[in-house]
Amino acid sequence: MRTVGDDAPDFAAPRVSDETEPFRLSNRRDTGPVVLAFFPAVFSTTCTAELCTFRDELAAFTDLNATVFGISTDLPYALSRFRAEHDLGFDLVSDNDGAIIDAYDVVDEWEDIALSGVAQRAVFVIDTAGTIRYAWRADNPGQEPEYEAVVDAVESLS
Repeated sequence: MRTVGDDAPDFAAPRVSDETEPFRLSNRRDTGPVVLAFFPAVFSTTCTAELCTFRDELAAFTDLNATVFGISTDLPYALSRFRAEHDLGFDLVSDNDGAIIDAYDVVDEWEDIALSGVAQRAVFVIDTAGTIRYAWRADNPGQEPEYEAVVDAVESLS
């Protein structure tokens, strides 16, 4: 897994907001810190709880000039439905080919249900220079991040 002090891998992928558009991470770093919240699958219980918590805490990140992106291997259509249904105020990124989860070394395999190549639940905070300043990975898919620690990491960059 990428860790604190590593360069954050750049990537290009579909970004789902009100519309689906091309997105490149390096084009967003200049505006402030970036929070990448990797999650396994839309509409699952823990992923819904996690992303709705980021939604509810979004003001804290906005006040710190940080941008939050949720990333999963789900297709843009599913991400769009999920984003709309849960009124998420931040964008989601579709890593449908698995290149981003591979670059960040957060690929998970769920052998018990024969599912491979999904995102492990993980959070990275990236500064404007493109350096990872906070890294967390769940021990299991049901574990949520320590949200206060993520806010603290972003706050430490201002």
